[in-house]
Amino acid sequence: MDKIERYAEILDSAALHARATPQLTHTDPDLSVADAYLVQKLSVDRRLSRGERRIGVKMGLTSRAKMLQVGVDEVAWGRLTDAMLLEEGASMSRARFVHPRVEPEVAFLMKAPLSGKVTAMEALAAVEAIAPAMEIIDSRYENFKFALSDVIADNTSSSGLVIGQWNDPAKDFSNLGVILEIDGHVIEVGSTAAILGHPLRSLVAAARLVAEGGEEISAGDIVMAGGITAAPNLAPGQTVRTTIQGLGSVMFQVED
Repeated sequence: MDKIERYAEILDSAALHARATPQLTHTDPDLSVADAYLVQKLSVDRRLSRGERRIGVKMGLTSRAKMLQVGVDEVAWGRLTDAMLLEEGASMSRARFVHPRVEPEVAFLMKAPLSGKVTAMEALAAVEAIAPAMEIIDSRYENFKFALSDVIADNTSSSGLVIGQWNDPAKDFSNLGVILEIDGHVIEVGSTAAILGHPLRSLVAAARLVAEGGEEISAGDIVMAGGITAAPNLAPGQTVRTTIQGLGSVMFQVED
């Protein structure tokens, strides 16, 4: 087993058992971004071999707030599977995660493939619908600390997603108000413009980065555009809701 396979096994096991692990770069400070993406692919492949199904991709580190929170300065992408999808209004089990957080996002539903260098208008033409969404992120690393290569290897901390009602993408979603509430209290306020200035720019970046990884965004895929605000911690008993102006709300609950 080479180091890429070993790292993939370590991260897969950490996620399976909800157990934190030391950063890979603590013992391998020269771990490259390219190798980190290989680790991510092999780690997710292990999940697919257990019966999970790929449903799309996610973008990470797309807002200034998120970059500052985790101490990195470059966007990244990860893979989504059906086991990560939580029904809107349902409950997530806190015990399945190490130290979960939540962030409000915009989700795209694709009606056509998208790959390589594309324009914003080409990206929009491939979109079937948009929706308010939330992503549950859960770094498998101790203390939620990582370098860029670490977080990429860890599937950009992606652990779950909840999607609200789908909307016509023809409406202007470049600068919509966003509110994240926990137990009825406003925790974070932001704008969809926090996603690289416009969520479409995230989709354009996703098409390019996924193609660089030898894959493509397919018709029927979900693309999570990236966090809009800082991501608060989740705890049992909470009710979490995100509302995006003109798009609607999405909610889930946290149980033990």
